[in-house]
Amino acid sequence: MGIMDDLSDDLAKDAIKAMDVIGDEQFIQQVSQVIGATSTTTQEAFNTAARVRLAERRARDYILQRVKEHKAGLNPTAPPPSAEDDFEV
Repeated sequence: MGIMDDLSDDLAKDAIKAMDVIGDEQFIQQVSQVIGATSTTTQEAFNTAARVRLAERRARDYILQRVKEHKAGLNPTAPPPSAEDDFEV
């Protein structure tokens, strides 16, 4: 990756960690707005990195849930609804 992608990905990781601590789902959007005030290109790279990381987290949670259900002999739950509304910018 280039420097912008690397920095944006690092910032996305830190913002997601902070979001978890703060407990505010809007925190990622707020950070994105701060970035966008200076660089829309970096803002888009940050948004992409945050979306990818949050999607990966959601998918891993679902995988773990399904394996747990399988081991317990439970019927599998349906996948969670679309994440389109989880992250609005």
